[in-house]
Amino acid sequence: MISMEQPPQTELVSIEINQAICHLKLNRETKFNALNVQLITELCTLFDWTAERSVGRQGDLHDSNGKPFLRIIVLSGAGRHFCAGADINMMRDAGANTAEENRWDSERLDRLFNGLWAHPCFTIGAVQGVALGGGAGLVACLDHVIATSNVKIALSEGKLGILPAVIGPYVYRRLGSACFRRLAMQASRIGAEEALRTGFIEQVVDDTDALPAAIDSLAKEVLSTGPCAVSLAKELTLNFDRWTGSDDGLRDYTLDFTSKMRGSHEGQEGLSSFLEKRQPNWKPEEVE
Repeated sequence: MISMEQPPQTELVSIEINQAICHLKLNRETKFNALNVQLITELCTLFDWTAERSVGRQGDLHDSNGKPFLRIIVLSGAGRHFCAGADINMMRDAGANTAEENRWDSERLDRLFNGLWAHPCFTIGAVQGVALGGGAGLVACLDHVIATSNVKIALSEGKLGILPAVIGPYVYRRLGSACFRRLAMQASRIGAEEALRTGFIEQVVDDTDALPAAIDSLAKEVLSTGPCAVSLAKELTLNFDRWTGSDDGLRDYTLDFTSKMRGSHEGQEGLSSFLEKRQPNWKPEEVE
């Protein structure tokens, strides 16, 4: 069985694991956490490592040593800003790259965003300052974003004569067609109020001092939910997004999905705990 021991060693991303919650922090503070090749690679490695050690992937609450598998990922950025987008040197290099080299670079970015968007854990973003370009892409891939009141988010690629194509599918799914198109064309920054209204973020707090309490409150709520149900909610949503069959076929799919969940170990535990008026085994004792 896979163990929770020895997470990957990284320089530009810090990792802190507290029971079933893993905190990942971008640590290029002097560069406003701009995405360079090393930071992207380290994030991809950590997304893969944590996904493989999630309850949703393993189907168990603990590893062979009794340590909890992961259920929540919290992504944040050190310093004044969450993420200023692509590193200026990486952008400069792109202008001199061949089409094939730029394709490789885009594939690396796509692995980053898809690794976060498809992560089996519930993902929380703690966002302050700016989230531009690729930073906005990270925001779009998260399940729940808590932002400070000074946040500024932009699909800023248009200002450079390019478009947010790689992050596009994830932003599109979060915002919808009309809003994505408008923000991609304007490429201007939106504040907390508009980000909340358009669905780019879910929650606003006054400042960074208020972020830990907001994260803790949300985490307690998530930890009271069946962990496999959390992971499978993403699968269910994706299949709805991609459904091209008939309405009758979709109804059959939902019936089969429900039957599978009810018959699962987690489904049986949830129903039994409800009938027996006790807490389910996935709910930590400290979560009321």
